[in-house]
Amino acid sequence: MRKTIGVVATVAALAVAVGGCGSTQDTAGGGGGGGDGKIGATVPLLTSPFWQAYNNYVPQMAKAEGLDVLPTVNADNNTQKQITDINNLLNQGVKGLVLTPLDSAAIVAGLNQAERKGVPVVSVDVRPESGKVAMVVRADNRAYGSKACEVIGEKVQQGKVIQIMGDLASINGRDRSEAFRDCMKSKYPGITVLEIPAEWKAEKAASGLESLLTANPDVRGIYMQAGGVYLAPTLQALERKGLKFPVDDPKHIVTVSNDGIPQELEAIRNGELDATVSQPADSYAKYGMYWLKKAMAGETFKEGPTDHDSTVVEASPGILEDQLPAPVVTAENVDDDALWGNTL
Repeated sequence: MRKTIGVVATVAALAVAVGGCGSTQDTAGGGGGGGDGKIGATVPLLTSPFWQAYNNYVPQMAKAEGLDVLPTVNADNNTQKQITDINNLLNQGVKGLVLTPLDSAAIVAGLNQAERKGVPVVSVDVRPESGKVAMVVRADNRAYGSKACEVIGEKVQQGKVIQIMGDLASINGRDRSEAFRDCMKSKYPGITVLEIPAEWKAEKAASGLESLLTANPDVRGIYMQAGGVYLAPTLQALERKGLKFPVDDPKHIVTVSNDGIPQELEAIRNGELDATVSQPADSYAKYGMYWLKKAMAGETFKEGPTDHDSTVVEASPGILEDQLPAPVVTAENVDDDALWGNTL
């Protein structure tokens, strides 16, 4: 999670290519209003720079699509609050919703509320386990875990590495954790993976890491599933333990994270962080609004390539997912202007 702050972005009007991911008119209509009317948006939390950035992108990208969005609602990392927030937005008469589930199963209650009112929903960053959504806008989270594994594995080869996991109630936390674990087992059998279930919470990451580093001072790598909440406590814990060394030092503990926030990019430049996988906070907001506008106009969608360098897949039965690219960032490409973290 983590899947984040003013921003400059260029937004062009987009159309789905015929024969690509495609769209067809749904005569039954969804949401009504022909794409007009106020929409609601929720964010899972605002304690992470990633979600702070996404939160700031939302009104800009909504405006670019001609959508009138109400002020975003912060679930404050509370699943029940998120369901209540969705109900409150529906009672305000919104014609569409863009949301990010905290719990992939629990969010179904909110999706059912929206379906009963005929309000289309686009889910951003997290895929619900079931329920009706017009589209999920998300990067391949299993790829996050695999890419982090490969960066660490190639440098470490054998020894102990720590995986600071996200919330396993979220499919993102499960995907990243399983992919990292599977990759290590198949490609780097000489590496032992130690795990911290941190639930996207900095304090859990800090306490868990403190304990593991005390018991395992010979750790050689750390994977942080959300740099926005785990980077600072990780660097602080390494410093307290006398284990913080620059990337070019033989005693350096290889560190890789997910998010692509400016703080991670600066840590890469400073030689504190080896790499991050850049989650597209700007594109999450942009294509969340893009798909919602089409869904509100009664369009439906199908699998296939899009015209914005991604592919729509049926990620689970009846649920389509626009899988956006998420590049690995290292010292070699950290100054690339195409990275959203460099546009803030």
